[in-house]
Amino acid sequence: MALDDDIDALARSAARGDREALDALLAAVRPEVLRLCARFLPNREDAEEACQDTLLAVARGVTRFEGRSSFRTWLHRLSANRARSTYRTLRRRWVLEAGDVPLPDRADPRRTSVVAGTRLDLLDALDAVRPDLAEVVTLRDVLGLSYPEIATLLEVPEGTVKSRLHLARREVRRRLADDAG
Repeated sequence: MALDDDIDALARSAARGDREALDALLAAVRPEVLRLCARFLPNREDAEEACQDTLLAVARGVTRFEGRSSFRTWLHRLSANRARSTYRTLRRRWVLEAGDVPLPDRADPRRTSVVAGTRLDLLDALDAVRPDLAEVVTLRDVLGLSYPEIATLLEVPEGTVKSRLHLARREVRRRLADDAG
């Protein structure tokens, strides 16, 4: 708990323009951000890229951190969004660079671990559902935030979080099943 208090204190100082606090904050959260990004992106270099994007977004956006939720909760949301954005960018880059070579429908099990293939399938499914649904299932099922944390972060009632989560899980399951079949 003391570490969370230290991180929140650094975030508040950084939000007020303290450059030293920002540097200390970025150094303190980098390992956590990399771990969060790696939950989405199976390739270490891709997770590193998403991590750097997240840290840059923290540096640029910390003044907008309002403190309604803990800094870590805000950081989790930012990390998830950046990791998903990195995946979309990499996917577009593949399409452009591969020319007429189609994007593989599913991860090749000879070249990708089962876990990595599952993550890629999940990212594709999340990309195919409404953004508000993708965000809530990401925050709950991938990053493990509680219902109250998600409600605070998204500024919606807890019942709305539960409803969106139910719809999101159903839609993601359907898309994963469609892709598998």
